Amino acid sequence: MNIILLGPPGAGKGTQARRLVDERNMVQLSTGDMLRAARTSGTEMGKMVAGVMDRGELVTDEIVIGLIREQLESGQGGGGYIFDGFPRTLAQADALGALLDDLGESLDCVIEMQVDDEALVARITARATCGSCGEVYNDNTKPIPADGKCTNCGAENFQRRADDNEDSLRTRLMAYYKQTSPLVGYYYAKGDLKSVDGLASMDEVAESISRCLG
Repeated sequence: MNIILLGPPGAGKGTQARRLVDERNMVQLSTGDMLRAARTSGTEMGKMVAGVMDRGELVTDEIVIGLIREQLESGQGGGGYIFDGFPRTLAQADALGALLDDLGESLDCVIEMQVDDEALVARITARATCGSCGEVYNDNTKPIPADGKCTNCGAENFQRRADDNEDSLRTRLMAYYKQTSPLVGYYYAKGDLKSVDGLASMDEVAESISRCLG
């Protein structure tokens, strides 16, 4: 099963992707992770990525699609793939669709994690993550334990993103609505779209996604 998680920054896509990896043996394809791995891989594609990044240029859609092709052709996704952070634009959506067709793969479901902007801003500005395992904490709903240790892995290096502030988040939201939100209508028209409440508890969101996937 191949799926896309759609939603604005901070909607919880990464958290839910990690749960799907654990529970369904899926592979999370995060654009950022793929680029970092490629840069140090020593492959021809990796050298291309390193050159582009070292020059301070933006990585092209063609390069990202090439990295995704490598992942899909590796055969490591026994339970299927989760596309996280890609596609972001209609052109990227078309390119991904063409790639899947070329490889005889299909896109089974696109899950939109719906949020209210004001509630999202309040949640994200209170967010912290474990620097070791990525477990997410929130000052209001799931504060960092009093002993300063992550409940998941026991580490003590909690982090807050520099851009998890109101001004930066609203800028990121505007970019999402301009570039990525048209994908909601795109996949709805294709009959692939399902929506869940992205501001419910993590367990409730996971249950909703599970029902979507069957």
